[in-house]
Amino acid sequence: MPDVELSPPPWAPGSWRERPAAQQPEWPDPVALKVVHARLAALPPLVFAGEARALTAALSEAAAGRAFLLQAGDCAESFTEFTADSIRDKLKVILQMAVVLTYGSGVPVVKVGRIAGQFAKPRSSPTERVGDLVLDSFRGHMVNDDAPVAAARVPDPERLVAAYHQSVATLNLLRAFTKGGFADLTQVHAWNQAFVASSTEGRRFEGIAEGIDRALRFMAACGIDLSGERTLHEVDFWTSHEALILEYEEPLTRRDSLSGQWYDCSAHMLWVGERSRQLDGAHCEFLSGIENPVGAKVGPSATPDDVVGLCERLNPGRVPGRLTLITRFGASAVAERLPALLEAVRAEGHPVVWACDPMHGNTITTEDGRKTRRFDDILAEVKGFFAAHRQVGTWPGGLHVELTGDDVTECLGGVEEIVEGQLHERYTTTCDPRLNARQGLDLAFRVAELLRA
Repeated sequence: MPDVELSPPPWAPGSWRERPAAQQPEWPDPVALKVVHARLAALPPLVFAGEARALTAALSEAAAGRAFLLQAGDCAESFTEFTADSIRDKLKVILQMAVVLTYGSGVPVVKVGRIAGQFAKPRSSPTERVGDLVLDSFRGHMVNDDAPVAAARVPDPERLVAAYHQSVATLNLLRAFTKGGFADLTQVHAWNQAFVASSTEGRRFEGIAEGIDRALRFMAACGIDLSGERTLHEVDFWTSHEALILEYEEPLTRRDSLSGQWYDCSAHMLWVGERSRQLDGAHCEFLSGIENPVGAKVGPSATPDDVVGLCERLNPGRVPGRLTLITRFGASAVAERLPALLEAVRAEGHPVVWACDPMHGNTITTEDGRKTRRFDDILAEVKGFFAAHRQVGTWPGGLHVELTGDDVTECLGGVEEIVEGQLHERYTTTCDPRLNARQGLDLAFRVAELLRA
């Protein structure tokens, strides 16, 4: 009999289990993990398939050069620093940055938060030194605790359920803020926090706010009724996180009753990291089967073949808005490494969104062991990203940053010139250093100038 070519088995949320899975915790109790998996599978979805489809449509405009993606939020959300004020203030700075980018560039901004699910972080080493102790690495509050004792670092599957419930609370508040009047453009002055308003960039933002006020008053005086214009009074705000802990993502993946397709209902958008984007690995296998818009981090080790392979693996149908490639080269490597990738993807006809992550390739460690980033390095990578796109003739479609609305001192420089001796004053991150609101606004003005140019 002739050989019969067998088709591969259909994709399912658990298909990733047949592949090597990087960066997964060593759960000590498989039975407890299975119980948690069943509990998560029985809980309601956090987001809906229709919302994810709407984000894909919005991102397709960025892929076509008609919009810009702003993806921003915490490096890793915390179980302990969780308040309504912190969520509101984080949203404030993202809304401020989006207004600056829109006002300065004239293109709409797709607003995506690293929020309501960003509880886990990949680590370069399975252990870390804390003082005189060598402990299992802190992998985010979804997995273990950051307390410097051995017992706290043991992975606990109950934390997956805790992450789900905190995400529910966060999403409820975000929806109330973005659809209930807080994000109304008539409230644009209220987004400027006191510690930001006194800064140079805060005063620049107030100038934009005054311009928006004048424009709205002018249209009202002309008899234009703006009360029914939803885009002035509400904001579309989507959530995203790295799909790192697959034991969390699998049970929250559901089949859409309208289309019959699978959606990961833990967030609107998921991405795979630089350390886990192996084409034959578990993370790419998982993302390949869900219909959400997805992203992939791409660092200096990536070759043109690697990046084209990611496009084929994660978006073989070449759906505009489906795939965002998030580059993270470091300020010293972006000009040399990025153009070849842009040319290779364009040559293959893949309609991706290109976004710049200027944070992760520019992390340094101070003498006292604190991780930080220099604002000048962050800005240099953004400038290199735009220069590469100008060189190749492609659209620099987005910015991906770690930030907080709090008045932290974690990144060096910016308009307020934070110096190394000040880092200890308000260094509160559980993992990587974040821009504060003033630095985030400063960066938005600089990016708006690059877009306008």
